[in-house]
Amino acid sequence: MIDLEFVESLIRALDESSLDSLELERGGTRIRLSKSPPVHVPSTDGAPSIATESSTIGGSSGVPARGQPSGVEVPRAEDRPEDHESPAGHLVEVASPMVGTFYRAPAPDAPPYVDVGARVGKGSVLCIIEAMKLMNELESEVGGTVAKIMVENGQPVEYGQVLFLIDPS
Repeated sequence: MIDLEFVESLIRALDESSLDSLELERGGTRIRLSKSPPVHVPSTDGAPSIATESSTIGGSSGVPARGQPSGVEVPRAEDRPEDHESPAGHLVEVASPMVGTFYRAPAPDAPPYVDVGARVGKGSVLCIIEAMKLMNELESEVGGTVAKIMVENGQPVEYGQVLFLIDPS
């Protein structure tokens, strides 16, 4: 069994360091954390694909290690279409701080935390990201208006994937 607090401390240490990735083997368990997005590899049929690696947290938990591919291709900021830009080009991207599952509401029958057009303040809860059976509330770091929700409810998300665009004006 993996100590979740230990894994979380590794994630915080990696975030605060200048390292790009960290790999650790301890007691037969291998953990690989990476800040870099997955590597895109052109396929032979011309369709975009992603390089895969079977590294997971805890070996058999099925949860991809942070920054590892989970079968969902996440476009990098420079690859995304710029149709989400406001006329002044000042939308703030709210990115996922972890790998997990995106939920817009606290329960399946509850209303979503926010909708497009909603005013949010700094510290307002935007969504929940479930990771390893833990529900993590994601709070807004800026006040403003929700301009776009980039992810569907129940969709898996990667570390660094843009979830919301907020207009701070």
